[in-house]
Amino acid sequence: MRLKDRHAREFALGPTHEEAVTALARDEVNSYRKLPFTLYQIGTKFRDERRPRFGLLRGREFIMKDAYSFASNWEELDRTYQAMNAAYGRILERLGLDYIRVEADAGTIGGQGETHEFMALADVGEDTIVTCKHCGYAANLEKAGYQTSASFVKDTEVSRDSEERVDPIDSTSVHHAYELTAEESLVRISTPGVRTITELTSYVGKGAEHIIKTLLYLADGQLVAALVRGDHEVNDIALKQVLGAEELVLADDAAIAAHPNLTVGFLGPIGLNLPMVVDADVAVMKRAIIGANEMDVHVSGVRPGIDFALQRVERIRFAAEGDACPTCGSPLVFTKGIEVGHIFKLGTKYSDAMGASFLDRNGRQCAPVMGCYGIGVSRLMAAIAEQYAGDEGIRWPAAVAPYDVHLIPVSWKDEQQRQLTLELEQQLVDGGYSVLVDDRDERPGVKFKDSELIGLPVQIVIGRGAAEGQVELGSHTLAASGESKRIGLTAQEAVRYVKEQVIS
Repeated sequence: MRLKDRHAREFALGPTHEEAVTALARDEVNSYRKLPFTLYQIGTKFRDERRPRFGLLRGREFIMKDAYSFASNWEELDRTYQAMNAAYGRILERLGLDYIRVEADAGTIGGQGETHEFMALADVGEDTIVTCKHCGYAANLEKAGYQTSASFVKDTEVSRDSEERVDPIDSTSVHHAYELTAEESLVRISTPGVRTITELTSYVGKGAEHIIKTLLYLADGQLVAALVRGDHEVNDIALKQVLGAEELVLADDAAIAAHPNLTVGFLGPIGLNLPMVVDADVAVMKRAIIGANEMDVHVSGVRPGIDFALQRVERIRFAAEGDACPTCGSPLVFTKGIEVGHIFKLGTKYSDAMGASFLDRNGRQCAPVMGCYGIGVSRLMAAIAEQYAGDEGIRWPAAVAPYDVHLIPVSWKDEQQRQLTLELEQQLVDGGYSVLVDDRDERPGVKFKDSELIGLPVQIVIGRGAAEGQVELGSHTLAASGESKRIGLTAQEAVRYVKEQVIS
């Protein structure tokens, strides 16, 4: 989030504060005796969010807990990292969240070591979590590995005549097909207006796994091509790492227009005069369908490594559901999650860049080995709401509920109900519990509905049994405890229930 002051000086509101904290440590720490240590803050962060939505889940302003650790070596960093990892797990468990820790990509923050995300499971989540039910492997989709049978020879010189020619498309069944060359293996297919993978699969009657799609990217301003199977998607992060690029974006119309020989929608690797990265699963395809680099034409029977060179073969696709787990080989399963925490081993990326150093035991100048750790405080509230919301409202976990108990007198005007409510409130407060009393002059239905929406851990209704000193539990409290409706609970029993069944 950038801005200018009245003197036209440029400023930025920090999305994260690795540099600022490193500068602070640089000016204060000069000896190994002061290491390791961790600094933390809880504060407001700002981002020029392109897609603000889902309330607290994706906002331009939010509350974050950040911590930054400094160590004299990697072993010290690892101890802090594992301690923070355990602490984050305890926090999320205390909050009652159904979460999973996954391997992750460091993204723009970067680093020189492992990084993990803490994901709250929720259908509304924007992150895809890849897990193995057999061995417990878990990773963010951007980082997820998979086993592949792809074994390939780069820049192979195998001749056409040594290959068995089996066209994946029966040319007699495609009335638009005609020969591209004198050889049987390559067949041109007239595909007027057929630009997308879905349109092409429908048109030729073959699955997307038989198609190679060619995508154009700008890697630090240079146009490059990425080839993946039609049923796979390019992992931009993996491709960026393979290319060693600082910036990688899909090529826009202007970049493509600079190359008049490129026909968008019908791109293919044959005759494509661009740097090309081929996914490993493409390299082992026997025959494939590609764009002909000509308007309204595709080509079938194409053999990677024979009909076009395998300039560079890498794993550049996302894992797909059902792929073999990289650890045990069992099928991978996809779920959705909300990222609520992220921990990084930064190494010396920031301390080197900002000139932070200390003297070790031998008097040598060394850079501190850093880690950073963040929890989205406001995002946590949204994640909890997603997991604890029901048709009628929400039931907040006791650790974050604004009050412990909701007292609901059916009629505040009734002297006996009002008196019992006040007595029960005093007993609960004396017991150390926070209490919300609905003392409004409203119909019971309105009070009950509002209580469901507010969602405090325990609802206690004071009604007709007040004359006998009896109360009952509210509907969502009963539902949560799995009990049937309990009428005839004394005030003392209600306090005991609060203590034993819900709060403790």
